[in-house]
Amino acid sequence: MKTIRLITFLIVLGAVYSCKENRNEKPTELLMKKKTVVYQVFTRLFGNTNTTNKPWGTIDENGVGKFADFTDKALGEIKDLGVTHIWYTGVPHHALINDYTAHGISNDDPDVVKGRAGSPYAVKDYYNVNPDLALDPSNRLEEFKALIERTHKADMKVIIDIVPNHVARNYEGTTNPEGVEDFGASDDTSKEYDVNNNFYYIPGEAFKVPEWHNGYEPLGGEKNALADSKFEENPAKWTGNGSRLAQPHFNDWYETVKVNYGIRPDGTKDFEELPEELWTKDYKAHYEFWRDKTLPDSWYKFKDIAQYWLDFGVDGFRFDMAEMVPVEFWSYLNSSIKMKNPDAFLLAEVYNPDLYRAYIHMGKMDYLYDKVDLYDSIKHIMKGYGWTDHIPVVQQKVADIEHHMLHFLENHDEQRIASPDFVGDAKLAKPAMVVSATISTSPTMIYFGQEVGEPGAEDAGFGKPTRTSIFDYIGVPHHQRWVNNKNFDGGQLSKEEQDLRDFYQRLLNFTIESSALMGEYQEIHYYNKDHTESYDHRVFSYVRWSSNEKLIIVSNFDANKSYNFTLKVPEDIIAKWQLKNNVFQLEEKLYGQVDKVLSVNSGRGEIQLELQPLQSYIFSLKP
Repeated sequence: MKTIRLITFLIVLGAVYSCKENRNEKPTELLMKKKTVVYQVFTRLFGNTNTTNKPWGTIDENGVGKFADFTDKALGEIKDLGVTHIWYTGVPHHALINDYTAHGISNDDPDVVKGRAGSPYAVKDYYNVNPDLALDPSNRLEEFKALIERTHKADMKVIIDIVPNHVARNYEGTTNPEGVEDFGASDDTSKEYDVNNNFYYIPGEAFKVPEWHNGYEPLGGEKNALADSKFEENPAKWTGNGSRLAQPHFNDWYETVKVNYGIRPDGTKDFEELPEELWTKDYKAHYEFWRDKTLPDSWYKFKDIAQYWLDFGVDGFRFDMAEMVPVEFWSYLNSSIKMKNPDAFLLAEVYNPDLYRAYIHMGKMDYLYDKVDLYDSIKHIMKGYGWTDHIPVVQQKVADIEHHMLHFLENHDEQRIASPDFVGDAKLAKPAMVVSATISTSPTMIYFGQEVGEPGAEDAGFGKPTRTSIFDYIGVPHHQRWVNNKNFDGGQLSKEEQDLRDFYQRLLNFTIESSALMGEYQEIHYYNKDHTESYDHRVFSYVRWSSNEKLIIVSNFDANKSYNFTLKVPEDIIAKWQLKNNVFQLEEKLYGQVDKVLSVNSGRGEIQLELQPLQSYIFSLKP
C-alpha cells in the first residue's frame, strides 16, 4: 500500500512540475549556465590506425588504440569541436582475450567473453583499467591518470562507466585498495539469496556455457585452450540480465552475473524505502537519510568504487542499465558522490519513461537518455515516415524534466546514422542534429566518428555491422581519416566529410555559448501549419530566448524538397519579447550566409524564407 501511495504521489507531483514548466519559469541556476556537450569515445578504437579489419582479428592483427593516443593535439581538436566533457568508454578493466599473465592478470575464458576484445560492460576489476589501453600494462593506472590530467589541461571534464547491475563472471580484483574485499568473496553460496551476498546463486547446480546459435562460436571457431564450452562456476550465479538458469541462453548476458542489492528473489526489499518528502529534497537531505542506516554489502562496495575514481580525478560517471538497480541505491550512491563533488556529472541509462522522474528526483540522477521519446521520434522523421508534428508532443511529455533528458543521435548501442539500416547518409542528420542540440536546456552527446559520417560497416566478429563494434579489435575507417596517422587534423577526409565536421563544429560551439538555449522554449510549428502556406510536417520551427538573446530556429528534414514560405512568429511570442511594430535585423548563427529581417506588424512577426533540402537556420534577433 505504501508503494502504491508513493507512485500516486509521484504522478501527481510530476503533473505539478509540468504545469510550472509550461509557465516558462526556468530556475535561476539554469539561466546562469551554458549547455553541456559530451563526446563519447570508445577509448580502444580512437587512436587505432590499423586498417586490416580482419573478422575476429587479434590485437596484433587489427591493432588497438591507447591512452597515449589522446595527445594534447587530439584533445585540443576535440575541445575545438565544441566539447565540454569526454566520456571515455571502456576504461575499467573488463574481461578480454589477450595474455597479460606477465603483468599478474589472469587469462579470461572465451566461453564467457563476447568477442575478442570483450564487452566494456563485463567489468573484471573495478580498481584498475583495461590493460589493452596502456603502452605498458604494468603502468596502466599511471597512464590513465596522465590522460585525465591532459584532458583537464584541455579544459574538458572526464566521465567513465560504472556498471552496478552486473560484473564479469570471472571478476577478480588484483589491485584492490587495502581493506577492500572482492565481490562475492564472503558470500554464503549455499543460499540463493542473502541480504549481504553480492550475488544470487542456484544452489546444487553448476554453470553451463550457453548453446551457441546462428553459427556463432567463441573467437570465430579458432582453437584456444580455454574455448572448450566449459567454465567453472559452482554453484551457478544468476546472469546479469536476471536469468535464473544455470545454463543461460545465448541471447542472455551470459558473460556477466547479476549484483544483489538486497532485493529478494520475490521482488521485496531488504532495505528501507525512501519517504515521499525526499522527492523535493536535495542530495544533502538524501545523504542524511542514509547515513545512519545499515545497508546491503553491495551498496558499500559500489560507493567505495565511485569514491575511488573521484579521488583519482574522474569528474563523473555514466551508469549502465540504471533502471535494473533499485532507485534507493541511486539515492544513496549519488548523494554520497555529490557530497564529495557537487559538480559531478551523473548520466544514467534508463529507458522506461514511467521511471524517469523517480530516478531524477529520488535517485538524484543529473541526466537520463532521451531515447524512447525524442531520439526514436527524430529517427522516424529522418527515415521518412515520421512527422515533425510529433516533436512538440514528446517535448511536452518531459516539460518538467527537460533539462535532465540528454539528447543524442548516436551512441555505442545505436545504429550509425550513415549505416544503410538507419538512413545511409550522414547529411540526413543535419536538421535532426540542429533540433536535438537546440530544442532544450539538456546536454547534447555525440559519438566519435559521427561528425565525419562513420557508417559502422565493419564485420568485426561478434555481432553484425551498423554499429561500430564494442566487442572486437577493429579500425574505424572514416574516423581514421580524420586521425590521419595521429596528426589529428582531418588530412585524409573527403570534402564531404570535412564539410560535415565543420557543420558539427559550428553547431556545437554555438550551443555552448548561447544563453537563450538555457532559457525559454516555445514551438511555433503548429501555428505555422495553421497559418502558413507550403509549410508542412517535414519542417519544424520553434523559438528560444533569454533576457539578452532571442532565437528563431527552423529546420527542413526533407532531403529532396525546398520550401519557400513566410515563417510567422505568433502574437504571444512578440508580446513576450516586447517587440513593437518595426523591422528587426536577424543574424544567422550557423553559417551567417543570409541577410534576413523579422517584420513585426499588428503584433505578429514574419520572415520571408527559402529553405533548401536539409537546411536549418538559427536566427538571432540583433539588439
